[in-house]
Formats: sequence, C-alpha cells, structure tokens
Amino acid sequence: MIDNKNDEEHLVDTTKQEQQTLGLQPKNAGLLDRFFKLSVHRTSIKTELLAGLTTFVTMAYIIFVNPNIMAEAGVDHGAAFVATCIGAALGCFLMGLYANWPVGLAPGMGLNAFFTYTVVGEMGYSWQIALGAVFISGVLFVFMSLSRIREWLLNSIPMSLRFAMGAGVGLFLGLIGLKTAGIVVDSPATLITMGSFGEPTALLAALCFLMIAVLSHRNVFGAILLSMLAVTGIGWGMGLVEFNGLVSMPPSLAPTWLAMDIAGALNVTMVSVILAFLFVNMFDTAGTLMGVAHRANLVDEDGKIQGLSRALKADSTSSVVGALVGCPPVTSYVESASGVAAGGRTGLTAITVGLLFLAAMFFAPLAGMIPAYATAGALIYVAMLMMSGMANIDWKDHTDTIPAIVTVVMMPLTFSIANGIALGFLTYATLKLLTGQRDKVSVSLYVLCVIFIAKFAFL
Repeated sequence: MIDNKNDEEHLVDTTKQEQQTLGLQPKNAGLLDRFFKLSVHRTSIKTELLAGLTTFVTMAYIIFVNPNIMAEAGVDHGAAFVATCIGAALGCFLMGLYANWPVGLAPGMGLNAFFTYTVVGEMGYSWQIALGAVFISGVLFVFMSLSRIREWLLNSIPMSLRFAMGAGVGLFLGLIGLKTAGIVVDSPATLITMGSFGEPTALLAALCFLMIAVLSHRNVFGAILLSMLAVTGIGWGMGLVEFNGLVSMPPSLAPTWLAMDIAGALNVTMVSVILAFLFVNMFDTAGTLMGVAHRANLVDEDGKIQGLSRALKADSTSSVVGALVGCPPVTSYVESASGVAAGGRTGLTAITVGLLFLAAMFFAPLAGMIPAYATAGALIYVAMLMMSGMANIDWKDHTDTIPAIVTVVMMPLTFSIANGIALGFLTYATLKLLTGQRDKVSVSLYVLCVIFIAKFAFL
C-alpha cells in the first residue's frame, strides 16, 4: 500500500540540465521556480497563489469553529484562536517546504470534538493533560513515519474499519453539532429528542447548514465561510450577536503556549485516548494525502506516489508542533483538493495557505463574534461529508460490515471515538475468529484487542 524503502517516494528530482533539455525548467527560472520545481510540475507562481487562496477559503471555517470547541474545554478563546492560526500555518509551511505538496493543514475536525467533549468533558481530564496526549500521539506518529511500523500498522488494519473510523468520527461530530444547535436535546424519557425550531439558535443553525449545502452544490467559492458569516450577520440583525469590530492585534498565546501536561498524560487510563488520536489522525492523513496526490498528478508511471513519505512526515510533525502552541492534532485537509482543482501542484500552494492563516490572526474580533449556532451548521455539514466513507465498505460480507457499523454507531452513542474504535476492533476479531477467518486478523490487531480488553476490564 505505502512503500517506505529509502524514501523512494520523494519527488522526482531530475538535474537542471535534464530539465532544461526537456524544456521543463527554463535557464532563467527564478528562485521560487527552482525551489518548488514549478516548471517541472507545469504550473506558475500566479496559479499556485490562486490555488492557495482557494484552499484557504474552503478550510478557513476552522479558525472560527476550533476556538469555539476548545473554549468549551476551558481553553482561553483568544489563545485558542491564535493557536489555531499558528498551528495551521506551521503545518502548511512544513508541508510546503519539506514535502513540496499542495496540501493545507489545520487542527482536525472530529479530533477537536473528541478532545473537548470526551477527554475533557466526559473523562474529566484537564485540557492540559489532553494536550499532553495529543503531543504523545504526535511523537508516536513521527516515529512511525520514520520507520516501517507505519506501513505495518496501516496494512494490518482492515479496510472496512479504516473507512468506518472516518465515518464514525463524522457521525460523532454531527451529533455534537446538532446538540450545540439545540436541534437535538436530552430527554429523561427517550434519552434524546427533537429540540424546538421555535428557538432562533436552532433555526439559524439549520439555515446555516442548508445554505452551505446549497452553495456547495452550486460550487460557490468559500461556501462554508460565506454561510457562517451570513448567519452571523442575521444573528446580529436580530440582536443575538454583538459587534466588536473586525481587526485588532492578535490575542496573547501565553495561556496555551507549552501548556501541555505530558506527565499527566503518561497514565495507563490514557492509552486508549492516545491510540484514538493516533489512529484517526494516521488513517485520515493517509487517505487525504493519497486522494490529493492522484488529483495533483503526483503519481508516477509505476503507480507510486511521489513524495508521500515526506508528506506523511510533515503531517505527523505538525501534530507535535501544534500541541506546543495549544492545538488538537493538526492534520491534512481534504479541502486541499479544491486548490488542486484550481491548478495547485507544489508546496507554494501550501505556503500561501500558511501565510493566509497568519494574516487571519488579526481578525480576532470577527472570530469572537461567530456564534455557536453558525459553527454548528458547519459541523453538521462537514459531518455528513465524512460519512461518505461508508460507501466503500463491502456490504456483502457481514463479518466486515457488522464491525464497521459497530464502530460508526458506538462513537456517538458512547460519546467517545476511543470506545467506538475499541468496540469495532473487538467485534471484528471475534467474528473473524468464530467464522474460521483467523488469517484475516493480524498480529497487531490481536495486540490492540488485548489492550482494549484490559481497558474495559480494569480501567
């Protein structure tokens, strides 16, 4: 699946003389052309800049959504906003300068919800300890990206469970969005029930979701961002939002800078949390990067993805760097495909995205104005996109589909990505063993199942 031998996936680096002979790199190529190999990839500075702008606008919603989610964990909203921008920018710079890939990075949707609502909210850990778990999972991801363990683990997890993890995170995220909007509320009789659309927040959240869906279908540039801003404007007109200005100096990063509690995260009860951060980040990253690579023509004649090893290393390192400033796992965004569709082919696209994230730090007042019901609409929409992975599962084999369904359903019902992964893995191993298909259960999966059993039995 992913070949790691001697980093042979690095970008094809023909000599200048060969490139000039082929007419791919002119003799008078500028510094940016030479560094990012623009001529080799048949692109230009203007195209890369426009592609970067396109990618940024499609994923800019994260600078409003992530601080709102992190604030519910007790993190200072202003610091979370700056951390989101800086973490995203650093991730983009790593991807652009080291891997030369046109991929934007930012704190991962779903993982930030798991951070706040499960690790901090349900399990009762402090957000500093949760950040420590993010840091540890990032270090493990880096270690795996530098070794063959990554390839071994990626290949050992069944495809059905990989798709199910992404879809389950989406359903989990969707439930949080519906709950935040007040569209779904708690009920002592039925556990959950429909909220009241007589409440303006529920109605505006639903309106935001529908606007995003319609504008996205019509390929409107920046559909999510435009819809969130439009609903915020409606809320302001209704007296639900207070105008605090648009531009200011960035808030202080001090509340989150190096605030992670690594010692507190080195607890046996945090093993499943660290594994959840690691697995979801790793498989989401692999899927996103491979998808973007095909769209960006980064696949050679032999089917190998050029530079994939470097891209994975850049992504994994970004999670470590993000934890330092106060972010949940920073990961590659599938929205990068929009920039690729606009012509982005090199790391200059990613650098552009990173610079725009840094510029966004000066719009802190605007970020503080975006209400929860506007971000809830975006959460619901993104959640539904994430669930599309279920279409790739083989529905004819029940020993594959049942564990996948268990994974997807139990994430929102237990309000825990970690529990959903654990129950899905255990169901898969049990069904395969009892139906005579033990050869389909890898050694690593057995090891993980033992860890999960110990978690449920003793922790």
